[in-house]
Amino acid sequence: MRMKNPVQGLHHVTVMAADAQRNVDFYSVLLGQRMVKVTVNFDDPGTYHLYYGDHVGSPGTVMTHFPWQGAKRGVRGNGEAVATAYSAPSHSLPYWQDRLTQDGFKVTQTTRFGQTVLNLEDPDGTWIELVGDDGMQVPHPWPDATVPHEHALHGFHSVTLWVNDHQPIHDLLVGQLGFRAVGSENDELTADVGGVRHRYQGAGDGVGLYVDAVERKGQPRGSFGAGSIHHVALRTVDDTEQAEYLTQLRAAGYGATPVQDRQYFHSIYFREPNGVLFEIATDAPGFPDDEPVERLGSSLKLPAWFENRRADIERRVPRIVNREYGVEIGGGTSGQATTAAATRNDNTLHAGRALTDARVAMILVHGRGGTAADILTLSEQWNQSAYAYLAPQATGNTWYPQSFLAPVQQNQPYLDQALARLDGLMHELAETGISADRVILGGFSQGACLVSEYVARHPKRYGGVALLSGGLITLQHQGDLDGTPIFMGNSDRDAHIPHARFEESAALLADLGARVDARVYPGMPHTIVQDELDAVGRMMQDLTLRSV
Repeated sequence: MRMKNPVQGLHHVTVMAADAQRNVDFYSVLLGQRMVKVTVNFDDPGTYHLYYGDHVGSPGTVMTHFPWQGAKRGVRGNGEAVATAYSAPSHSLPYWQDRLTQDGFKVTQTTRFGQTVLNLEDPDGTWIELVGDDGMQVPHPWPDATVPHEHALHGFHSVTLWVNDHQPIHDLLVGQLGFRAVGSENDELTADVGGVRHRYQGAGDGVGLYVDAVERKGQPRGSFGAGSIHHVALRTVDDTEQAEYLTQLRAAGYGATPVQDRQYFHSIYFREPNGVLFEIATDAPGFPDDEPVERLGSSLKLPAWFENRRADIERRVPRIVNREYGVEIGGGTSGQATTAAATRNDNTLHAGRALTDARVAMILVHGRGGTAADILTLSEQWNQSAYAYLAPQATGNTWYPQSFLAPVQQNQPYLDQALARLDGLMHELAETGISADRVILGGFSQGACLVSEYVARHPKRYGGVALLSGGLITLQHQGDLDGTPIFMGNSDRDAHIPHARFEESAALLADLGARVDARVYPGMPHTIVQDELDAVGRMMQDLTLRSV
């Protein structure tokens, strides 16, 4: 028996992430979605629950994430949702192609039910899709979005499920929840396993109408981890309607849970026979329930039953920066103003002086597995108040996939994209009046390799270069570094940076005209030691004096 009030469509999608700040920067800065709520996982209060959507977090626009710091990446497979598609104006797809590509993301294009679709992975490997769709509008546009209004994402278009058998999905969505089956076609993305895509449409007339089920018979199930979609939430208007769904789903054998109070909506959960986890969530109370619309996402909000543990929770969750307000949240610093906000659309963190006020700047490049936020903490140890600091974040926490000693082609196009990121930052600094001879470039491990390669490929006088456990990626360079001071530090037995390559790099940089201070630290693990920090600090002080 079908519900007398059919389900409208999608309410939200919940995903696991591996880095909270990186997640904020991708969805809020790059995709232009407002972070409408910062709270915790009510079942695990030591973990954030971050919500992104339109200006007010309208149902059908909300992507939510549980960031488990450093979590292992999941593997897509049957029995789960694998992709979330946003609706975008058709004329904006070239804009999005350029925006995402310039930020280092690989974007492919497919066609689905006659519509153009851009496909990419977010930093944790979640499939994100942009569907050219001119029939939708943003329910409540965010006035301060980082994306121009004419290119703003409307909200959700659809989600994609991978299943062994699509019939149980059909029975649930059509037979129980009032969706309509609106089409089937061979699936381009899973053609290698004979995937067939079946589309179902909810009863609403706004965003988030579609659920696609791709039948992949005999294929393995997924493995949950970072980048995995935890569940898909469908939309119900109110508690009365939800109670009707609960009664009928239980009668049909779906084993739906009791109603859960999620503060901003009420929820029931159940799985269908393939294993996909669904939620049915109410529209009310909504995200402005505990903070005004103009301050959504500005602080950590907790349900009443966690308030007596606020201090412990705020210390436990990692520090993040909400760029909209320029405030820190979590990490014991909630509410403090910060200069380490993500800027523009390039997942770069800033600290120290504003670029418009600085005479000197330092670019800090993290290593494989590190983050921009991690390496930016070095600025606190140097305590050099004259500097503006910039720390770009690599997609997936790595600048290129293989060792820096691998053949260059094995690291393409990622190596060229990473070098272009550094070049873009140098141009940004030049545009604000900070020339290369007043910029220090520094990096650790993979970041040091990238920095050394950049300055060797773009030889000129720099304010300084700090290479902490790194070496040149290639050894064929010409030009004049014109007396650039370069500090290099490395162990004599580093498993990642062979001592011979370190020595070759130091010699080549000296041949290019740099003043190289290369130090070997016997037995040092792959880390940064105080002597290196002191040497770089003196380099920074010297540049500050020269810049006056």
